[in-house]
Amino acid sequence: MSAPPTDRSAVRPRSGRRPIPPLVFLLVLALAALVVWWNVFDTEGELEAQEAEACASASAAPPSLDPTTVTLRVFNATDTGGLAQEVAASLQERGFVVEEIANDPTEREVTGAGELRHGPRGNEAAAYVALFVPGAGDFPDTRATATVDFVIGPEFTGLASPEDVEAALGAAASATAAC
Repeated sequence: MSAPPTDRSAVRPRSGRRPIPPLVFLLVLALAALVVWWNVFDTEGELEAQEAEACASASAAPPSLDPTTVTLRVFNATDTGGLAQEVAASLQERGFVVEEIANDPTEREVTGAGELRHGPRGNEAAAYVALFVPGAGDFPDTRATATVDFVIGPEFTGLASPEDVEAALGAAASATAAC
């Protein structure tokens, strides 16, 4: 066996380059790209959630109807005499068609500001009338007509102002537009 030549070393000399700084740079660059894409996808998810919320509120928003197409019956379930007549007159001034004014013909106990009784065909009309009667409860029944009964309750303080009704309808319209 022969000995290796002595003019060459057994270990190859290093070129002087260090691999650590370029690797650190690439790692930092990859993390920055990851953060940017994370924010893009997170913002997109927030926008989709906001759009879904707007569409949900738009579908739950009361319809904007012409009051002359809504037929009401106004019943008084309080001890205050003549209240149904006063409320019916106010509703007629706002354009509603009032078909009947009387004391509550049922023996149901009405609590709160009142009740809006209606059948399935009167769902939209009742939702619209609810804008004018804040705090009134919803009481669906089995009638076949679109007539809505407004039964005045003991905590009734008055109809909503026209400005409040317009504000509620405007909010519904903007929610529908955002959808």
